[in-house]
Amino acid sequence: MAKNFVGELAWRGMLHDAMPGTEEHLQKGMQAAYVGIDPTADSLHIGHLVGVMMLRHFQLAGHKPVALVGGATGMIGDPSGKSAERNLLDEVTLRHNQEALKEQLGRFLDFGSQEANAAILVNNYDWMKDFSFLDFIRDVGKHITVNYMMAKDSVKKRLSSDAKEGMSFTEFTYQLVQGYDFLHLYQTHNCTLQMGGSDQWGNITTGTELIRRIGGGKGYALTCPLITKADGTKFGKTESGNIWLDANRTSPYRFYQYWLNTSDEDAEKYIKIFTLLSKDEIETLIAAHKEAPHMRALQKRLAEEITVMVHSKEDLDNAVKASNILFGKSTSEDLKGLDEATFLDVFDGVPQAEVGMDQIEEGLDMIGALAAKTGFLGSNGEARRELKQNSISVNKEKVKEDYSITKNDLINNKFVLLQKGKKNYYVILVRE
Repeated sequence: MAKNFVGELAWRGMLHDAMPGTEEHLQKGMQAAYVGIDPTADSLHIGHLVGVMMLRHFQLAGHKPVALVGGATGMIGDPSGKSAERNLLDEVTLRHNQEALKEQLGRFLDFGSQEANAAILVNNYDWMKDFSFLDFIRDVGKHITVNYMMAKDSVKKRLSSDAKEGMSFTEFTYQLVQGYDFLHLYQTHNCTLQMGGSDQWGNITTGTELIRRIGGGKGYALTCPLITKADGTKFGKTESGNIWLDANRTSPYRFYQYWLNTSDEDAEKYIKIFTLLSKDEIETLIAAHKEAPHMRALQKRLAEEITVMVHSKEDLDNAVKASNILFGKSTSEDLKGLDEATFLDVFDGVPQAEVGMDQIEEGLDMIGALAAKTGFLGSNGEARRELKQNSISVNKEKVKEDYSITKNDLINNKFVLLQKGKKNYYVILVRE
């Protein structure tokens, strides 16, 4: 083995619990392990990344990772930590989501190599869809008692919660379906380990119980801590929702900014979990950061590493350029190099006014652009004063009162950026 997998997770803060004997089992040679991924969207979000990074480290340690898309379980809904059931997916949506997730997982896992430990993607819908209810309760259900299922924390929490609708039979049986997945993968792929978040421990151990009772073998369980933020807010969420890996849902600029804006405490934790940097590199970075925290070396390196891993070096470079537009020195050319989505992300929340294209074609005078036509400044007099004091820029370049805004100033054929001083921005949206 290239690395001790359990030891690697431990120093990275990615190990919550492991069944006795797991580490020794993995040291006997190449083993297969799986992580279940919910396919309710056609993109992963950063909440999935811990499980994906566990699979990545597993493959780097010489083992075989199995990514399980929970098509069948995604149609039910896992009670762990939730207070309501999910919507059911149809098969067409499910297959579309599966293909999209495989493409994203391919950035982390090697599916294509000829090596024995090449990753594989499976979907539990494929083996559950033809399983009749009678067959399932006869062949699987009879091996697990209701007492055993009721003792699980996820079930106890749900039953004791204030949710008026209670817990449906569908959700109650979720752990049996997930447990059967583990048994099926044990029998068909010699998969002996299931990994997941700490809230999955009960479901995973139901699987090890089925492997013991039906498969006559031994399965293992390993969980990672649930990732939290130091300030108590939910990891991976912003005001606008999840941080997605799909560039069309969350632009590389927004993705980069999310990691760049993490607190010192979180950055120290996240750089171990979400990058492949070595222990020595990380310790050096942490030490340098503590010497000069204002330089934000940890956050910058974290944001760089994970943006390149999820997107590309080119996307990172563009995100850095876009960040410099607001926070550093940049030029009109940098501004005009932004695509529309990134421009809107960078200037999200900046006040806007609309003007017609006909006014731009005629040449929009600066007094009108600053006051009468936009309301950026309160009056023509204020506009003249600011222009005299050389504090007004159009697209990052200083202008005087005699300047006119024309089509040559348009960014993406529709935006003009006005600026007063260093931090007061205003966007003119030009409509046809």
